[in-house]
Amino acid sequence: MDTDGETFAISSSSLVSCVLKSCVSLTNKTKPPTKHITNMANIKPLGQRVLVKRIEADAISAGGIVLPDTAKEKPQEAEVLSLGTGGKDDNGKAIEFTVKVGDKVLISKYGGTEVKVDGQEVLIINESDILGIVG
Repeated sequence: MDTDGETFAISSSSLVSCVLKSCVSLTNKTKPPTKHITNMANIKPLGQRVLVKRIEADAISAGGIVLPDTAKEKPQEAEVLSLGTGGKDDNGKAIEFTVKVGDKVLISKYGGTEVKVDGQEVLIINESDILGIVG
């Protein structure tokens, strides 16, 4: 390489090493910090509502066929993340929740309201939309 009458010799391995170091330093500078979600304390459901996260179904059918995302149905199994504030019956007595945080439950396919919290899709449903607790 000749610039202003000076000659520089760069081996191909040195050049590759220099390029890789530059790429790594650029990647490290522009990479956003990853945020790990440990709980869904940002949302507290009100009344007889429950915050759940759908448990993704297998991408392979019982016959061994790989299903694309467009062919999958919404999973009906979910995990309870948070309970609402509760409610009162006609006599003013507190109504207790049947489920507790951490339970795996079956939910109706189209019930509830989908919301996104910290990049994760969760669902706020009425306790009555829970069909059962999975063993």
